[in-house]
Amino acid sequence: MKPASIFGIIAITYFLGMAFEQDTLQFIFKPLLVSSLLYYFILSTRQVTSALKKWIVAALIFSIAGDTLLMFANTNELFFILGLCAFLLAHLFYIYTFHQIRTQHQISGKWYAAIIVAIYYFLIINFLLPHLGGLKYPVIVYGLVISFMLLVAMHLYDLEDNITARYLLTGAILFVVSDSVLAINKFYHPYPWGGWAIMITYVLAQWLLVKGLTRYINTAAI
Repeated sequence: MKPASIFGIIAITYFLGMAFEQDTLQFIFKPLLVSSLLYYFILSTRQVTSALKKWIVAALIFSIAGDTLLMFANTNELFFILGLCAFLLAHLFYIYTFHQIRTQHQISGKWYAAIIVAIYYFLIINFLLPHLGGLKYPVIVYGLVISFMLLVAMHLYDLEDNITARYLLTGAILFVVSDSVLAINKFYHPYPWGGWAIMITYVLAQWLLVKGLTRYINTAAI
């Protein structure tokens, strides 16, 4: 069975668990979502030597750790903080990877991209700030990191390979959307559709990032 098919089966099973409110299915298959993408990435790039591969693997491993820790966030706030830290590290590895690609291709920065990201960051943080309580500073720092990840991904839109560029930018945007909905759902007001919005955008985000980075490694390895 192809690695992409394994990911598809796991994703479908997880969302069926959500639809039928089967907590056991969700508990088992949530960590397998990104684990299957890690398997896909390793298998799809096994014949290519690239300095970037270890950073991408690290981003996915910390994403798996974040997924696992956040499953216990309702039982203890510490798990939410640890999950946040795991995803923060995952984003740092994505940022480093994107920056290396940008440097390799000598892509210049875009001032308007920085303004767009900054406006969104300040809007969402100002909206959430009164509701963050003791988690104010961790959320502010995490928001800065994921916003910077989006900014670097926006710069990569100038890659010659437009398909890779679109994969990476769309994945980064969806990641920000997922985390924004998660924050609103947790700190402001829990919406019935929140869990679906969070997970659909998150799964698509990781899939597109892995798809784009796999394509890049295989076509323009550095």
